[in-house]
Amino acid sequence: MEQAKQGSNVKVHYTGKLEDNTVFDSSENREPIEFKVGEGKIIPGFEGAVEGMSPGESKTEKIPSDQAYGPYREEMVMQVDRQQIPSDIDLQVGQQLQIRQEGKDPMPVIVTDVADQTVTLDANHPLAGQDLFFDIQLLEVTE
Repeated sequence: MEQAKQGSNVKVHYTGKLEDNTVFDSSENREPIEFKVGEGKIIPGFEGAVEGMSPGESKTEKIPSDQAYGPYREEMVMQVDRQQIPSDIDLQVGQQLQIRQEGKDPMPVIVTDVADQTVTLDANHPLAGQDLFFDIQLLEVTE
């Protein structure tokens, strides 16, 4: 039976959990994900976990933060003058916005604090700095 390796196209069902067993994402009750191993379209630790698996095989894998969404970086948190945010946006903590920097793609940020004069925005991925746990079931391997 063929095993997943660099360059293989795979079809996988998964459930992603945090250390406290909170589920943050799952393909259960929807289509499995398909990707090419080594292409870099998903987090490196997940790709590495799938390598060597055979169709029908399942496992649980701990993926450290440096192989997932990286460390939480304080320099990715910024305070901006509230007047820089369009007045038609009703700012709420937890709200996701996109900021545009000249010559760059829009960047998603989360509003973490709203004060009278300033708004605090966090550009870290919501799962940055966290080790992740994945239940993985490999369904199919093709070249």
